[in-house]
Amino acid sequence: MIGHIRISFYEHSHRAFGVSCRPSTLRAMATEDQVRQALTHVIDPELHTDIVDLGMVGNIKISEGVVDVSIALTIASCPMRGQIETDVERRVASLPGIEKVVITTGVMTQEQRSTLMERARMSARKNATPTAVSASTRVIAVSSGKGGVGKSSLSVNLAIAIAGQGHTVGLLDADIWGFSAPRMLGATDMRLSANEDRKIVPTEAQGIYLVSTGLLLDDEDTALMWRGLMLTKAVEQFLNDVAWPTDLGYLIIDMPPGTGDVQMALARMLPQAEMVVVTTPQLAAQKVAARVADMARRSHMPIVGVVENMAGFVTEDGSRYEIFGSGGGASLADDIGVELLGSVPIDPHVASGGDSGDPVVVAHPDGPAGTAMTAVADRITRILPPLALDSCIGRLAAL
Repeated sequence: MIGHIRISFYEHSHRAFGVSCRPSTLRAMATEDQVRQALTHVIDPELHTDIVDLGMVGNIKISEGVVDVSIALTIASCPMRGQIETDVERRVASLPGIEKVVITTGVMTQEQRSTLMERARMSARKNATPTAVSASTRVIAVSSGKGGVGKSSLSVNLAIAIAGQGHTVGLLDADIWGFSAPRMLGATDMRLSANEDRKIVPTEAQGIYLVSTGLLLDDEDTALMWRGLMLTKAVEQFLNDVAWPTDLGYLIIDMPPGTGDVQMALARMLPQAEMVVVTTPQLAAQKVAARVADMARRSHMPIVGVVENMAGFVTEDGSRYEIFGSGGGASLADDIGVELLGSVPIDPHVASGGDSGDPVVVAHPDGPAGTAMTAVADRITRILPPLALDSCIGRLAAL
């Protein structure tokens, strides 16, 4: 567990110039705080955060010009070990009065690794490179722990309902493999194009701006067999190389189900993103949805609230049937400490409208699902009002 010891070049440099006294007698000795401060300039090559902030620096001992630094690596076989040790040695050896640097390496515990990853995610969000999505745009990631809970239908209808309030709204279909937004919006015959600046121009459909991999393929039945890196690159392109409107007030993201590469990439690249968790009333869906909420927390992404979909079916005579149980949405919201934004009942018009390209909030706005989804959209925009450009934050974001 203990690594090898290195001796700094510093102890030899004085002998080369014929200096017989110890350097520590010529200059004031560096303090532990100065050593720790110097180590903030040692950056982990993979996590792109300094090793002090990541919690990799342990005990620091200074005695008669010798500094002993303990460094905890994430794994014993860390391929970046040599570079980290070299950088530590160089930084510490440059301090006054240091003759020798002794580096003792160990391996982090599981608890320490978890803390490190949390700090790395926070740092990634804080230092995210700006994208083509304006910092004044409200980004809402509609997420679920599993497929089949109506996440995409909700994303499409929320986008249209928010646009109906007078806002400029974009919809990013980030479910790269399972894209469905083009069909739900009646846009299967449309294709993405590029402008003079070679930026992707979003397709306009049902009053919103749409970007989806489904608009890049000739046939919606074509399977996209992309692995993790390609998925992440596709998301990066949709955020960096799309000419989103400059006045985009809201960007709704239809997330893929689960907690994989796309979710982590979006959490890192869009620090202003906030999550809406979608579940159904049944306990199994609730428990799976809790995992995506946990991912949001660990990625430091705020959770706006929970939407319970398929929450019972009401017949024409007013009888109600809890086909998938009841109370799961409220229970999940209570467990993760957020608001239940609303419950959307089962409505046949949601499925039929999704197939024909007639979203329920447009085709049947007064129906049970249309009314409930519009109410959820209203609640979201009350919680997350648009960042007007005449506000302090809006002006800063526009700089």
